[in-house]
Amino acid sequence: MFRKLLMIIAVAMMTACAGNAGNMTSGPTEKSKKLNVVVTTSFLEDMVNVLAGDKVDTQLIIPAGEDPHTYEAKPEDNTKLQNADLVLYHGLHFEGKMIELLEAINAVSVSQNFDESKVGRMEEDGETVIDPHFWFDIDLYKQATKEAAKALQEKLPDLKDEIEENLQAYLKKLDELDTYNREQLNMIPADRRILITPHDAFNYFSRRYDITVKAPQGVSTDAELSNSDMAETAAYIVEHQIKAIFAETTTDPARMEKLKESCKAKGFDVTVVAGEGKELFSDSLAPKGQAGDTYIDMYRHNVDLIVSNLK
Repeated sequence: MFRKLLMIIAVAMMTACAGNAGNMTSGPTEKSKKLNVVVTTSFLEDMVNVLAGDKVDTQLIIPAGEDPHTYEAKPEDNTKLQNADLVLYHGLHFEGKMIELLEAINAVSVSQNFDESKVGRMEEDGETVIDPHFWFDIDLYKQATKEAAKALQEKLPDLKDEIEENLQAYLKKLDELDTYNREQLNMIPADRRILITPHDAFNYFSRRYDITVKAPQGVSTDAELSNSDMAETAAYIVEHQIKAIFAETTTDPARMEKLKESCKAKGFDVTVVAGEGKELFSDSLAPKGQAGDTYIDMYRHNVDLIVSNLK
């Protein structure tokens, strides 16, 4: 109850703030001379950097490596949002514990114009839930990038042509990435194209590249994880003789070790792909300066890791 009261107070303060990001129509303030762009995740930080580079000041809310599903806004985050000229977020309830705050300031969701038929949905505990991990569908990620470019161009009309040029060059790189992914993943034999991860973050990946995915936990790491879910996943691994399962950078690798032990108890030995540089990126890029700190590098890392352990 106390946490909810704090959230209501924070939303009220931000809605009343004169620096409300959604209500501002001008570009950068005279004091900063650069557009102050606040983004929720490392994916969007990379996206803005590709489109506008050092022409804007970009501030990140959820640090790279942290879990956006469970992240709660801190007082310093509220300050960043209050002072923003533009706020970009994923949408589709990815930033689950910040959604009221983001909607209250009319932040721009890069997924706001997605075709409903393209948005993934799953049944969990008798309820239909939206899958927010759209960035593993490169076509949807391209659309999100276009949405971010549009928002930046509206705030920076003098840079409209430059942003458009950067956008078009990046879209070509994303097409090249898509081609690379298909070529590499096609090296995995059909009977081994099964990806086991800690939570259901790879369904868009599955849909795009025809790979079966399964996880003991739902689309959000905030969802309850039961012993029966773990047992069911272990039984699936043994039944299909899956030789490797993968940890993620934003989840506890102990979960996959527990799966391994469950499989071992059933007489089957499975390898847990984990450790520094050997985990899949799902909900975050790597911290700056590390391998996987851009969307393209992240995706290539994931594909290379999957192929090398499943082919």
